[in-house]
Amino acid sequence: QVQLVESGGGLVQAGGSLSLSCAASGRTFSPFAMGWFRQAPGKEREFVAAIRWSGGSTYYADSVRGRFTISRDNAKNTVYLRMNSLKPEDTAVYYCAARDSLRGSLWVGVLSSPSTYDYWGQGTQVTVSS
Repeated sequence: QVQLVESGGGLVQAGGSLSLSCAASGRTFSPFAMGWFRQAPGKEREFVAAIRWSGGSTYYADSVRGRFTISRDNAKNTVYLRMNSLKPEDTAVYYCAARDSLRGSLWVGVLSSPSTYDYWGQGTQVTVSS
């Protein structure tokens, strides 16, 4: 089985920055892509960003483009999310997710859908105060 462990959440003032990381462990695992989603109280889980493991192409939700940066370390099977210029509306539990390459490739347009992913982390709270 594959486990995803997130770290780096916390409390920050509006305009500040935070970095999240998510490390995959367990059986030998090669992601096709990894992504970040978030879920605020009373709202559905929403896409934040994704990165293809091969080539490193990145994809962002409009709400975070230009403020957040997703990156990866292939050797460590770790994905990162650097969040700058944070806003109170960024407050949510942030989840990382992974799509197993054993399932084959897919159209990158579906990387924004939670159902695309096979494994999920436990979530880390990000709170942005105004």
